[in-house]
Amino acid sequence: MRVIGEIPHASCKITIFHWNGKYIVKIEQGLLEQSFKIDETELADPEEIKKILNEGFMQSVLRRFRDMHIDLMNSLETI
Repeated sequence: MRVIGEIPHASCKITIFHWNGKYIVKIEQGLLEQSFKIDETELADPEEIKKILNEGFMQSVLRRFRDMHIDLMNSLETI
């Protein structure tokens, strides 16, 4: 797997990888991460990934991080 770039963001670390005919977008926030695989045939240029990570997409990602955090905390309370 090869790192092909990072995309700056105020509250997440976004890393783009290329591996096995796919671009992998890894978004990290604290101890949590989300990844999205995009077949390389879907894009003419890896720079188009920035267009995919638009404001609406990132708002959804941040909501999902919040939900993931809540789920984890709730589960840890049962231990």
